[in-house]
Amino acid sequence: MIHVQIVDPSAYTPPYDRCLGAALARAGADVELVTSRFLYGPVPPADGYRVSEAFYRRSAERGLDAPGRRAFKFAEHVADMVRFRRGAGADVVHYQWLTMPALDWALVPGPALSGGRGRRKRAPQVFTFHERPARGRAGIAREKRVLSRMDAVVAHSEHAARRVRDELGFDRRVEVIPHGAFDYLTELPGEAPLPDELAAVERPIVLCFGLVRPYKGIDVLLEAFRLVPDAELWIVGNPRMPMEPLHELARPLGDRVRFVSRFVPDTEVAAYFRRASVVVLPHLNAEQSGVLHIALAFGKPMVLSAVGGFGEVAERDGAALTVPAGDPAALATTLTGLLGDEAERRRLSEAATAAAAGRYSWDEIGSRTLELYRALLG
Repeated sequence: MIHVQIVDPSAYTPPYDRCLGAALARAGADVELVTSRFLYGPVPPADGYRVSEAFYRRSAERGLDAPGRRAFKFAEHVADMVRFRRGAGADVVHYQWLTMPALDWALVPGPALSGGRGRRKRAPQVFTFHERPARGRAGIAREKRVLSRMDAVVAHSEHAARRVRDELGFDRRVEVIPHGAFDYLTELPGEAPLPDELAAVERPIVLCFGLVRPYKGIDVLLEAFRLVPDAELWIVGNPRMPMEPLHELARPLGDRVRFVSRFVPDTEVAAYFRRASVVVLPHLNAEQSGVLHIALAFGKPMVLSAVGGFGEVAERDGAALTVPAGDPAALATTLTGLLGDEAERRRLSEAATAAAAGRYSWDEIGSRTLELYRALLG
């Protein structure tokens, strides 16, 4: 049995980490998730694997609103990374994120070169690219240093794999393994209903869900929505940027735009996606998105910007429509057409459901990831 440590120091993606851990355990691996306590709400329970909250323990005890939290976390970081390196005893170490890449490349061991008589000096190390590779000379140099410590990279799309090879010059193993559909959200006990004011809405709903960041293109979406009749737009997620400019853009649309500007826990997610007529991801740039894989799990028609690996979901799986990034007119035309075409929405929904049960199923992903580990171990 292969012992693998999945490492996400800052708990950036608990749903992904935990779905992967459970899938690997079902495939026959001995799995430990090494992370920190997620402070925003509950996370999926460990299912067949262990969780070690080994990072930022004192910062977590202080809470999200503690003064100087970032500085305190930085002070813990090096000691926690060194402690993890010394205590790592897995057959394979699989990093999902590195919190401080500019430092971490020096704290992570080098590649698992064979020692005498074919024995490895240490466990192979794998890194997953959840976001697009960095741009700019300094960013690319930083990413190259991090990847120089790895034996393999997991990319979620062919697009990401090409960028890892071509832009970052990574010449070891690059394995394309998709991001899984978050189907656990479709069957959570204690699913919460929509707030009363949203449950009362009768118009078709266009849902834009997830952390609100500048690169998400929500300003483009608001401009486009002026040309989309007879529908309502819900922008739901925790703000990571000033919201007033978006509220200004929304004012001419009156009650056709609603903001739910907070973290939405798992128990509330399903209600928003079940109610949505269409899910939209108007990103200006991205490689992949957890929101896309929530929409797949709920079998929702999607309109996506043609960025990163988004286009592969449309072209290969037929589960979405795409528009050029940053083009409000094209976005408005596509949304209007889809809202008015029940047969096309049904087709996209069926394709999304099939993709979630096939290529994007966690059992398929767990099996393929375990095959990669075995190949690295020889």
